[in-house]
Amino acid sequence: MEKYLNISNVSIDFPTPNGPFRALDNVSLTIDKGEFVSIIGHSGCGKSTVMNIVGGLYQATEGGVILEGKEVNEPGPDRAIVFQNHSLFPWLSCYENVELAVKSVFKGKKSPKEMKEWIDHNIELVHMSHAKDKLPAEISGGMKQRIGIARALAMEPKVLLMDEPFGALDALTRAHLQDSLMEIQTDLNNTVIMITHDVDEAVLLSDKIIMMTNGPAATIGEVLDVKLERPRKRLDLSDDAEYNHYRSEVIHFLHERHARKVA
Repeated sequence: MEKYLNISNVSIDFPTPNGPFRALDNVSLTIDKGEFVSIIGHSGCGKSTVMNIVGGLYQATEGGVILEGKEVNEPGPDRAIVFQNHSLFPWLSCYENVELAVKSVFKGKKSPKEMKEWIDHNIELVHMSHAKDKLPAEISGGMKQRIGIARALAMEPKVLLMDEPFGALDALTRAHLQDSLMEIQTDLNNTVIMITHDVDEAVLLSDKIIMMTNGPAATIGEVLDVKLERPRKRLDLSDDAEYNHYRSEVIHFLHERHARKVA
């Protein structure tokens, strides 16, 4: 049976004055529907490049991506992206930012009443109903990211792509958003691919951690299946032997790759 998302033998070259630069080399990965997958590795290892190929923002030089039996070769609403920068339109309210995405996907498919209910529902999912009429400049960084996530979810994507979505936030806000994301993903059974530098975040959230080798010509070094039971509570896991085993595996891989890079 074919997997929900199939990344098959993907390589990509970028043009430079000295000839093609191979950023990724022969990356293959299969992802089931509802899986939460994190991609981790050192800077320059091609994490975001993998995500951009899945998102249709880059075209692979070799290989390709199949989502539910269809080839991915351009951006589409079936793959919503949440970046580290919230990318909200500053002149639109929180509600209007989500509304813009909903209208682009569901115009002619949902009535105005259905669209309003759907927008309100997704804003409620990220606990932002109290601030839906505020402008982005009037809310905190963490709240902006919540609206960015609501906007992405409101598109009802088959795959939610997240490029270090909590990287610019303080530790407490980051923890709250991680917990919210776990709740949402459990409720909706979304397929999620997240780029992260944070080992604890990867182990806490993921069903599978993809560890990338260093670039150039980066590829998948190891795949770690995280078998921790859900729902997961961070305080319970801090002293959990299995959690700490997974954490140690990722740290060891990253340390080994860093040592090779330095050498």
